[in-house]
Amino acid sequence: MFVRARIVPAIGFVVFVLLALFGARFASENAQAATELGGTVYWSDGDSGRLSDGTKFRLHGIDAPETGSLKQRGGAKCEAERALGFDAKAVAVELTRGQTVTVSKVMGRDRYGRNVVALSMQGDDVGRLLVAGGSHRVWDYDGGETKPDWCGPFAAGEGSGAAP
Repeated sequence: MFVRARIVPAIGFVVFVLLALFGARFASENAQAATELGGTVYWSDGDSGRLSDGTKFRLHGIDAPETGSLKQRGGAKCEAERALGFDAKAVAVELTRGQTVTVSKVMGRDRYGRNVVALSMQGDDVGRLLVAGGSHRVWDYDGGETKPDWCGPFAAGEGSGAAP
């Protein structure tokens, strides 16, 4: 009983310290991400990439066709999707080329460790602009919505609603 009385508070203290450190790190990342980022946004594909400070990101609530190989896990489901994916990436690159981009909100991290973010540029939401241009779609991933089908018969015209 005496050993248990000493160990339980010690374990509680260690857990408290770890939670405090994790919380401080998360708050620090959010504070850093909320700052204005000038320079180039490097797009990996149409909905994810790297910010000028090296932070990897994924746009929140937005989907673009995949550019990865059909054989690659998470890659395109058909060749038409790959072609659309390269077009979507080119649209994102042109939209943000030479612009000052701001991380307006950080929603957390995805399964790949990227920050899930909303980006803005000159007061406009980047995701909304991409969706309005027709190359991207709104995708409520958090709500369990199925990923848009970029290979289906009506794929080119579906889901061009407003971004979140």
